[in-house]
Amino acid sequence: MPSRSTILILLSMLIFSCQSSPPNDELFSFQDSEPRWASFENPTAARGAGGTLNKGAKGRPYERLEIGEIKTLLDIHGSGVVRRIWITLSERDPVTLRALRLDMYWDGAHQPAVSVPLGDFFGDILGHSTAFENALFSDPEGRSFNCNIPMPFRDGARITLTNEGNKQVRLLFYDVDLTLESHDADMLYFHAHWRRERDAELGVDFEILPHIQGRGRFLGTHLGVMVDSIYEDTWWGEGEVKVYLDGDTDLPTLCGTGAEDYPGSAWGLGEYANRYQGCLHGADNHHTIYRYHIPDPIFFNADCRVTIQRMGGAVKSKVVEVRDKGARLEPVTLGYYHEDGSLADMLLLQDMEPVPDPADPSLPDGWMNFFRIDDYCATALFYLDRPVSDLPPLAPAAERTAGF
Repeated sequence: MPSRSTILILLSMLIFSCQSSPPNDELFSFQDSEPRWASFENPTAARGAGGTLNKGAKGRPYERLEIGEIKTLLDIHGSGVVRRIWITLSERDPVTLRALRLDMYWDGAHQPAVSVPLGDFFGDILGHSTAFENALFSDPEGRSFNCNIPMPFRDGARITLTNEGNKQVRLLFYDVDLTLESHDADMLYFHAHWRRERDAELGVDFEILPHIQGRGRFLGTHLGVMVDSIYEDTWWGEGEVKVYLDGDTDLPTLCGTGAEDYPGSAWGLGEYANRYQGCLHGADNHHTIYRYHIPDPIFFNADCRVTIQRMGGAVKSKVVEVRDKGARLEPVTLGYYHEDGSLADMLLLQDMEPVPDPADPSLPDGWMNFFRIDDYCATALFYLDRPVSDLPPLAPAAERTAGF
């Protein structure tokens, strides 16, 4: 007979399995909605209007996207939900993926709720195409872009793709799959905001999501870091993710412990793709991570702001070495060991007046965390109670692609 602990483990696995899968009755229960697909074979997503060319035999599967051209992928009136977006194109180099701009407008708004580089939005952060699948995005063989985030609208939806690069896209294929249906009063609109900072003041956090007002939900982020080689082989990822909610000012309500901890790993960061968290690239001084707050939802009633500290770490002698070679940095903490090998308390160097020089001979040897400056970018995914936000527009393509 199995032990009590074995029974508890099996019971826990069964409960987790049931919670992780959709209830079976959702698959066979009729839902009052109308499916629609928008593509070049049916650009209006109208009923009975698909495949009109070449007598229905594959007449218009793709189009070109010229330099400077805006291509409308969806323009529909009424109430519904965008359920899935699939895109593939012949040109998938990092500069093109960063220069193509994806915009989404809800309910006739003149400002987009989503305005992002194509690659970063779909998980090809920093232009690194790789095969992966998670809860919201997938790239089955490193050649396509899939998103299944539900994006509801009440009065209409418009999605466009703009070529802001200097290269023609010869072949562009896409599908936008949606359902026409009504919504309750508590419906929230999907938003996505991209930003990048190549330079900053030491000790100033990078904003993954700048301050927004309203009622909504922070869904997660795609984060990319291009590490400055001046820091050599020191570790970049000691920065804590912080979420400021509903009136938080100087201090956040939610506070993480490190950049590798935020996507669920520890003691460094390798490459992996999990359902809600992962690191898709971690070589050549490029690091890309994602985290979706689905099992741990982050709702807000009044406002929200999300940041990550620009902070790294190394042994003290290495910190002194790169500083003396010109790297901008400032000590934050110092963890060291007693002579008997036991771990001592961490020295909080920012609390000292003045903050000591990393080469200060009075400081013991050990692991030193320090503020540093690297090239950060992020795509923030969130829902809001209105179809527009007050966030600034997407940066020009030249700024998005600088250094690529």
